[in-house]
Amino acid sequence: MLSRVQNNKLRRLYAPYRGNGFKCNYCGNSFSKFAPWHARSENSEALDRNKVIAGYGENVFCPECMSTSRERLVIGMLGTMNISGKEILHLAPEEKIFNVLKRKCNVISADLMPGLYSNADKHIRYADVTMLPFTDQCFDMVIANHIMEHIPNDHKAMREIYRVLRDNGFAILQIPFSATNGFTIEDISIDDPDKQSALFGQKDHVRIYSLNDYMNRLRKAGFVVGYMPYESLGELHNYAIQPDEGFISIVKKTNE
Repeated sequence: MLSRVQNNKLRRLYAPYRGNGFKCNYCGNSFSKFAPWHARSENSEALDRNKVIAGYGENVFCPECMSTSRERLVIGMLGTMNISGKEILHLAPEEKIFNVLKRKCNVISADLMPGLYSNADKHIRYADVTMLPFTDQCFDMVIANHIMEHIPNDHKAMREIYRVLRDNGFAILQIPFSATNGFTIEDISIDDPDKQSALFGQKDHVRIYSLNDYMNRLRKAGFVVGYMPYESLGELHNYAIQPDEGFISIVKKTNE
């Protein structure tokens, strides 16, 4: 992500574009265009070859607050839900999403490397998503935005998220995915950042999901899964969400 110095530079650079156009649903500012974010050269070949929807492209960063398109998608979807007073687990918490949650919910943040996210929540806890230190059915929602592609044992992580969710609980587990591949590309044995960049488009990824395979893995964990394509997201387009990224609806089945 960009530094404070880069943020200040963007504010000056994009000052002429203030006004009608895209509106940031975090800070409320509008610009006729947002700032782009392009993949580094060592990652771009794999992303381009597999046509991965991964958060890069035009109109990614709000020049005012630096929210990203993938954050604005989640914030936009949260705005369609009744989350007031809910118990929410936010894994690898993005600061802006976390700030939205803590105004309305009882939110706990956690990560395998909590120090990386202390700017979002100074009370963040240590947790391994494949062995969550929480009791069964203790959260109304779990958010892990663009996390599963990092986790070798994603099946176990999905089952753990299912376990800690209450009946009818909701999970937001967006991922980068190939728009064209009919199968997931993965090799969890690779522990070489250069090879991971070349194969998966990022030095700490272990796979490129196909969307259908990802949803099927979630179903095997017990979830009811649906997909809202980008074209159906309506007014969220005004927030400069990423073209072609839809929203994956993930709900825990009831025991009824």
